[in-house]
Amino acid sequence: MTSKIKRGVSLYSFQEEMFLGKMTVEDCVAFGASIGAPGIEILPEQNMPTFPNISDRQVGEWQDMLARHGAHFTCYDMFLDTKRRKDRLMTDEEQVESIHRDLILCNRLGIRNMRILIFVRPDILEKCVPMAEKLDVHMGVEVHAPWHLEHAWILRTIEVADRLGTKHLGILPDMGIFMKHYPPAFRARFERQGARPEVTQFIVDQHEQKVMCEYTIFEVAVKMQGNKVEVAMAETLRHAPYANPKRIGDYAPYFRHIQAKFYEMNEDCTDPAIAYDEVIPALVKAGWEGTLSSEYEGNRWIQDVHEVDSREQVRRQHVMFERLIAQAEAA
Repeated sequence: MTSKIKRGVSLYSFQEEMFLGKMTVEDCVAFGASIGAPGIEILPEQNMPTFPNISDRQVGEWQDMLARHGAHFTCYDMFLDTKRRKDRLMTDEEQVESIHRDLILCNRLGIRNMRILIFVRPDILEKCVPMAEKLDVHMGVEVHAPWHLEHAWILRTIEVADRLGTKHLGILPDMGIFMKHYPPAFRARFERQGARPEVTQFIVDQHEQKVMCEYTIFEVAVKMQGNKVEVAMAETLRHAPYANPKRIGDYAPYFRHIQAKFYEMNEDCTDPAIAYDEVIPALVKAGWEGTLSSEYEGNRWIQDVHEVDSREQVRRQHVMFERLIAQAEAA
């Protein structure tokens, strides 16, 4: 079967180079297009200096830039700061107003998918559905570790979407939920900071066996008398779940975009931690037609020892995507 999966990249992947002034936004767009990943996921609060005040001229400049490189927008990452005011949380009405603002800008930019932060309540999103339908923007709640596709909080959003019969509210999986193996880059960083190899090996083994994270944290902190760094490493297990990739097809109708999280790619273009070799076949089998959007977050784990090369890491991931999609199509 021929897959209709599309490929893209989140500008978040190049945060290191953009922060250091080594890459401009246009450099990132051009690079994505050059490796067959022309779909661009944007973070307006980070990538648009005058946000939220974006003029029609600025919108036109963005569209012209994308056109120059044969690229297009795929997703708008919204943020909702519920502590917008120092003395209190935002009211429900203020939250709805903020999301409406993002939906409008998303539509003006010609984007049809908006990433919703996971902590936004389903009842708040329900109030935003009429606006999303009017503007034809799909609101996808980010399924981010330690949550997973079948977590009760995520199912609440799906229940709202089903009850309303809307195609403009659903989910948006972050591939960090499919962490089958503990990332080698994590372990190496903790060891550089003072974690003993025998303790880090214990933590890796516990993760490999999928032991409940709280048990491992207790073992390291109490029984092994772990130091501060070792306990911190054990605590990362709270955000290192391995959800069942076979279930992704059941939820495919509820998402149109994927944040293809990864922390490192090997030289042979394989991911040592996240089970893409299981996820991609499940997506192809389901006939999913959305975009795999690279989200590289490995910079913070290696920047203390050598220069970050986000471009090479993203390139390797897309070589992997091409291979895995082709293999799944031929199966």
